[in-house]
Amino acid sequence: MPRALVLMMAVLAVSACSGQDRDIGLRDLRSFSGGPDEFMVLPGKDLQQPADYASLPTPTPGGSNLTDQNPLADGVEALGGRGSALALTDGVPSGDVALVTHVSRNGVSGDIRQVLAAEDEEFRRFNSRFTKLKLVKVDRYARAYRKFALNPSVEAKKWRQFGVLTPTSPPRN
Repeated sequence: MPRALVLMMAVLAVSACSGQDRDIGLRDLRSFSGGPDEFMVLPGKDLQQPADYASLPTPTPGGSNLTDQNPLADGVEALGGRGSALALTDGVPSGDVALVTHVSRNGVSGDIRQVLAAEDEEFRRFNSRFTKLKLVKVDRYARAYRKFALNPSVEAKKWRQFGVLTPTSPPRN
């Protein structure tokens, strides 16, 4: 009997080291490769010979150029639409100007990106104190941001009590 117990424990210990965590997948925030992050690399469009060098636009340092990718416009054109219709107004698509104006009616913080980056860095620094002491793999993304996750059923119930229509949420229980 003790041999069977030892054998079962050995099999369980070896199977725990299989490394096939399908639940974690891309949510594992650690990088084990020495290479670049493949999601941060955006290749440019192919260079083309202009018909006339005199008709080239003037260079705009820090602005866009002819070889920059525009995935939204490229997708619209690939589906048969006009990508040029996605004109930008101060970095905002022309169809969203009214929305951005309404949302920013109470003022906009000019340094919101820097403030959020600093707060997120402090949050991750505070929560990374004992992360190296884990015996088994955990979903670090879910653990780091679990306080900020919303329960869809609770939120739907709350908004329904306010009388807001929620047609895409789960049915009432």
